[in-house]
Amino acid sequence: MNPSSVSASSAAPSHAAPSGAVVVFALLFAAALTPILWFSMPAMADYSNHLARMFVLSRDGGAHEHPYYQVTWSFVPNLAMDLIVPRVGRLIGVETAARLFYLLSQILIVTGAMAIERVVKGRVHIAGFVAVMFVYCLPFAWGFENFEFGLGCALWGFACAVRLEDRGWLTRLTMHTAIVALLFTAHMFALGLYGLAVGLHELWRARSRHAPLPEAIGRLALLGLPSLVIAAAMIASAGSPGGSGTEWAFGQKYIWPLHILSGYSLPVSAVCVVALVGLIAALARRGALKFEQSGAWLLVGFAAIYLAMPFKLFDTAYVDIRVIVGAALILPAFVSVSFPDRAWSRLALGLVAAISIVNVGIVARVWASYRADFAAAHTSFELLPKGAIVLIGHSGEGQDPPPDLWDYPMTSIPTLAVHFADAFVPSLFTDPGKQPVTPRAPWRRLDVPYGNILPVKLLKYIAEHGAPAGTPPFVRTWPIDFDYLYLIGPSIANPMPERLELVLAAPRFALYRIRKQ
Repeated sequence: MNPSSVSASSAAPSHAAPSGAVVVFALLFAAALTPILWFSMPAMADYSNHLARMFVLSRDGGAHEHPYYQVTWSFVPNLAMDLIVPRVGRLIGVETAARLFYLLSQILIVTGAMAIERVVKGRVHIAGFVAVMFVYCLPFAWGFENFEFGLGCALWGFACAVRLEDRGWLTRLTMHTAIVALLFTAHMFALGLYGLAVGLHELWRARSRHAPLPEAIGRLALLGLPSLVIAAAMIASAGSPGGSGTEWAFGQKYIWPLHILSGYSLPVSAVCVVALVGLIAALARRGALKFEQSGAWLLVGFAAIYLAMPFKLFDTAYVDIRVIVGAALILPAFVSVSFPDRAWSRLALGLVAAISIVNVGIVARVWASYRADFAAAHTSFELLPKGAIVLIGHSGEGQDPPPDLWDYPMTSIPTLAVHFADAFVPSLFTDPGKQPVTPRAPWRRLDVPYGNILPVKLLKYIAEHGAPAGTPPFVRTWPIDFDYLYLIGPSIANPMPERLELVLAAPRFALYRIRKQ
């Protein structure tokens, strides 16, 4: 990082100590990476579920293939973790490989944002600091592993695209095709954000250079060609980017930007976002902010896509939130900041440092609070007989996400019984078109759509009165089909003493054996 860029304008010389900025950035970056290095198991909502799938994939083709799950590769996106972790895991252990994959994703995010800024401005200025603030933003802290890795690759890809924008068409096509293929494999929405950024930048170039219409159309067609070829190949092979479910949540559009900075504490996120927006507004009023190159086009384009994007697309949720993260990591590269004086530069540096430290502190506190739960979960797996059929329910309302986000990681921890007890757990992520693991034929009727976890009051009603209309198929006869029940959430008394026998109780979950009647 070249922190002389705290202010690079000759008209407004820097008032911050370059060496001080380097030290602050290095410390913040190191602090951001510390949780994944310090804790053996990240406490993220989807992480344990993904890890359970990695174990299944690592056993594929060997003498210990999983009895309930099979590996079914197809021409689909979102496979970064599935392709990398199991293979590396056979050499160093799956859990270690998964943590290294997550660490690599964090590094790609920060360095990719800095690479774009280096290409655009010829120096590194603010992008690295902004990226560190977003390392534990909402989608990353919830364990959207393939998306985080893919977005890191997309940032580097966009930096390459801007760097080579004046090269010959063959060089650009070759580079762009390789990036599109990589991003399609990693994550479809990372590819979409890359395509959006590159397309907006090309439109700005055509407008600013007064390029002839045929030239502008040709450059845009060149960008779209690799994606069209991949889409055609996917359709021809009967692949898909996921399910067909689409949901809109326009009423949440105004609130998500406030909640984006922290995946564990929405109030803390809101306070940090308001403080950050206040700083940006104050600098803008003093003329200290200036868009460079396609910055204004990118801002308008990302804002429009965010407003138009559904909440769920191809059965993948929180899609519109991912647009905010993409914009936050790309736009700083196209904004120049000339602080009015040293006090302003110190204020900005202090605010960024405070937000980053608060985020890392919350992450460390949450992850530390799960150590006992992870230990209890491993004990529970030892109490399960090999090959058990295990259902996960919720002791409360089963809201997704729950009101207290600190409890969110618990939703996927019991899925690790898939590996440690060779169990069938219907909440394991096995969505066709999204994951290459599917249940074997005899157990597909018990597969849960989108990892659904139902409240215990519904399970109790089904057991006592039968399944009401609209009940998902996998739980209509759950007392007969399943052997054990994990109830996650707040501790409660045994809700069905005549049907459930307590095996193990922990602060965030309880394991019951289902009595057959």
